[in-house]
Amino acid sequence: MAARPKTLAGAVIPVMWGTALAYHDGSLHVLTAVFCALFACGLQIAANFINDYYDFKKGTDREDRLGPERACAQGWITSSAMKGGIWIVVLLSCLFGLGAFFLEYSTLPFQGWELIIMGLLCVVFCFLYTLWLSYLGLGDLLVLVFFGWVPVMGTYYVQAHQLTFTSFILGTMSGLVIDVLLVINNYRDRDQDRLSGKRTIIVRWGEKFGRYLYLWLGILATILSVYLLYNDTLSVAGFTFSSLIYLYLHMRTWQKMVRIRRGKALNMILGENSRNMLLYDILLSAAIVVGA
Repeated sequence: MAARPKTLAGAVIPVMWGTALAYHDGSLHVLTAVFCALFACGLQIAANFINDYYDFKKGTDREDRLGPERACAQGWITSSAMKGGIWIVVLLSCLFGLGAFFLEYSTLPFQGWELIIMGLLCVVFCFLYTLWLSYLGLGDLLVLVFFGWVPVMGTYYVQAHQLTFTSFILGTMSGLVIDVLLVINNYRDRDQDRLSGKRTIIVRWGEKFGRYLYLWLGILATILSVYLLYNDTLSVAGFTFSSLIYLYLHMRTWQKMVRIRRGKALNMILGENSRNMLLYDILLSAAIVVGA
């Protein structure tokens, strides 16, 4: 439960999109893609453990918490055991990341070093997010970087050994779609975050801003996908059955969020949003592959 398997969609989506684009461009390396996915999922679990541990230590997981229960706060896992779990998962993730690196660059000495730096930054920001940056309202920017540009472009780069503007567009779309998940969490927790001193952008700019931020993140991701149609990465049918279906579901979920507005009932929106994200991931990946 502490690993929060439902959140792994946020780790899988960018890797699948980067891999689908690599296939489209004739550069698919299956085993490398698998190691990229394991690295991303491992760091997502590590981030969940870190969040569980340090929010418990800081007292952020209060008794009036509206989100899912946390393992340390509930006493299911001791803080010392959770700390050990963090380092074990981080180590395993790094090994998976190195596996992807050596598969591609073992015969190319002194190349690919930028991927090692990128991987180390991913690990560092796993900790910095919970320890500091989320309290400053920088969580949304970090999602765009580390759930958008870094994993999509990194997954594509490690297979294709190049970067393209299309990979940047896909990375931006991924960051926007996944940030919707963070926005609904922060929207639900805005009152508790204010009391805990956690200055998310919804705490700073209010409920109405958070409500429309949720809506426009999905709209902007769909608008950006028009570029994939323009440069023949997507067909008209692929665009229709991926982006437009996602936009319809996203707007339906937003309408429910607006009606609920506050309280634990918003956890239902989390589930719907995860479904929307995962469906978009599958449909868009398939559309890119079919369009190859």
